[in-house]
Amino acid sequence: MHYNELVQIYFERSNALQWLWTLYVVVIGGLLAFSSLRKQKDMVTGILVTLLFCSFAYKNLGSIHDLTMQRMAALHAVTQYPTTSTDFQDSKVRTILEPTLVAPEYEGVRDFHIACDILTIAALWAMELRRIKLARRLDEAGIQAA
Repeated sequence: MHYNELVQIYFERSNALQWLWTLYVVVIGGLLAFSSLRKQKDMVTGILVTLLFCSFAYKNLGSIHDLTMQRMAALHAVTQYPTTSTDFQDSKVRTILEPTLVAPEYEGVRDFHIACDILTIAALWAMELRRIKLARRLDEAGIQAA
């Protein structure tokens, strides 16, 4: 395998990782939009949405883990590639490129993902609790909820 192929693998894994994060953000946005548009309290729906989101987040984090490990392996292969090339252009590109190939450690990525998961679930339940309190106030006032 050649140096340029290893670099290409590194960037392919980076792009795949970026797609997983994009999907994650879109799902959170859709979930919060769905929850904010609901008018009536419904604990069963809240519990089901929470369980589905937790399942999605777990699988998403697992995929992020796998891609991060692949990306780190590709980065290791890139930096360990023999420098026996006599081509001046290759060594110049390598000197410029390699310092920019920085991949965050998985532990930090995992912690960030889990923190976002917790905040998302907290936001979902804050909206559900708001609906419950509103329904209780309307019941106390004798007003029929629409």
